[in-house]
Amino acid sequence: MIRKALLLAVTAASALLAAPAAADTLVDNVEGITIDETGAVARFEALVIADDGHIRAVLKRGDKQPEGIDFRVDGEGRVMLPGMIDAHVHVMGIGFGALTLDLSDTNSLEDALAKIAQFAADNPTRPWILGRGWNQEKWGLGRFPTAAELDAIVPDRPVWLSRVDGHASWANGMAMEKAGVTAATKEVSGGRIIRDAAGKPSGVFVDAAEALINSVVPAPRAADRDVALRKAQDILLTNGITAVADMGTTIEDWQTFRRAGDNGALKLRIMSYADSVKSMELIGGPAPTPWLYDDRLRLNGVKLYLDGALGSRGATLKQPYHDEPSHRGLPLLSPAQLRNLMSRAAMDGFQVATHAIGDAANAELLNAIEELSASYSGDRRWRIEHAQIVDPADIALFGKHGIIASMQPLHQTSDRLMAEARLGPDRLDGAYAWRSIAAAGAPLAFGSDAPVEPADVFSGIAAAISRTDTAGEPFGGWLPQESLSREAALAAFTSGAAYAGFAEGRFGRLAAGERADFILVDRDPFLSSPEQIRATQVLETWVNGERVYQRR
Repeated sequence: MIRKALLLAVTAASALLAAPAAADTLVDNVEGITIDETGAVARFEALVIADDGHIRAVLKRGDKQPEGIDFRVDGEGRVMLPGMIDAHVHVMGIGFGALTLDLSDTNSLEDALAKIAQFAADNPTRPWILGRGWNQEKWGLGRFPTAAELDAIVPDRPVWLSRVDGHASWANGMAMEKAGVTAATKEVSGGRIIRDAAGKPSGVFVDAAEALINSVVPAPRAADRDVALRKAQDILLTNGITAVADMGTTIEDWQTFRRAGDNGALKLRIMSYADSVKSMELIGGPAPTPWLYDDRLRLNGVKLYLDGALGSRGATLKQPYHDEPSHRGLPLLSPAQLRNLMSRAAMDGFQVATHAIGDAANAELLNAIEELSASYSGDRRWRIEHAQIVDPADIALFGKHGIIASMQPLHQTSDRLMAEARLGPDRLDGAYAWRSIAAAGAPLAFGSDAPVEPADVFSGIAAAISRTDTAGEPFGGWLPQESLSREAALAAFTSGAAYAGFAEGRFGRLAAGERADFILVDRDPFLSSPEQIRATQVLETWVNGERVYQRR
């Protein structure tokens, strides 16, 4: 008996000797900045990171350095910020967008056609020419482009190109032929087929009508998806973004995220919102998933679409479009359908994030939340994605029922002239109304909507505080009364975005107990002009206490 006890004691001692000691890392000599729990700026000089990737301590000037530090990283006096959180992206869209044809930098139809022709010539074995980013407003075209214009340069392969906002796509004749689209093709509910004077489809399909062509586009292979995810992570981490809300996660997207997580290749944190209630049920089952892979992945809920986009005139408006008086937009869900889908998600505790751009869509969604909150109490955090055009009379409703306003500052600078054309000069109050919506009591969560806009948080912060574009236009800012303070803008891209995804306390602030997700940058956003903030360089990105990007 004594011999057995001694053997057990020796075995236990050996196990203790074999187990690695806890290793703390000190990152010091930094100009640390975070947003505290009150929304104020807190400054510090060092972080102590536990070996499990959590922050053990935040050290301010004069604090005693803890003992037992195993590793030290010299921050070299650089500025440390929380890892940025993009509250609205399309992760796989970022990756595939970087691997296919990108037309976002074209300034005319002629530029776009030349780039398409060159891409087709450079990729002779691709069965389809796929891409995104065209914008007829930026081109000054005054109309949608046509299939005939594509046929003149690529007549022998199908071409399918998504508009910059993702709410319309441009096909050539062969793509329409493969989909069986003809003059006899009927309109699709929630969509619009752009037709010529004779009633023949002219090549552009808006919102739900895009499905006519999408149904025949070959699906990417799993290996292609894995490459796209790696590319998306590289882009986001390089830009200092350590966590995102992925809006419209498909089953295939989720499987891609899980493969990466299982293989230790998921560096980014992803708060996922399924592309439909059906996908939500298949992924989550009876409830949102638990946090997986050390807080790197969770299905939070579902993304619903109530209307389209302003650029393709799909956003639903209370009054007709100023530049198309016979049209008020394309409702994608009826009031009953919206409430049924929201109820189906809410009854099992899934968070609901609903796309609403036009003032009619926002009013309908606000009213639906008002009604459903009587049945679904508790901390629901109903999200309104975009909230771009809101009737000033409806803004007060944002302060009720814990509604999250998930908005994208770069949309304001990109859309300014187009919004003026769509709405006219007398209907701009309530457009991209960040300050008014926040003042009503809605927490703000900021994102980019990448790949619709670049995944560039610092340009987003600059836009939020100035209401000007990269050229500084318009002087003094567009509707400058809706600009935000630097504190509010940074919070919306960090702690506010975490709160919007039920991730507060896990990441989003640099505080004891949260994940050590941070970036080192070359300037202090509180001591920089909007122009200087846009030029911010991310020098290092850390996730869970590990460096995942370093600028060379």
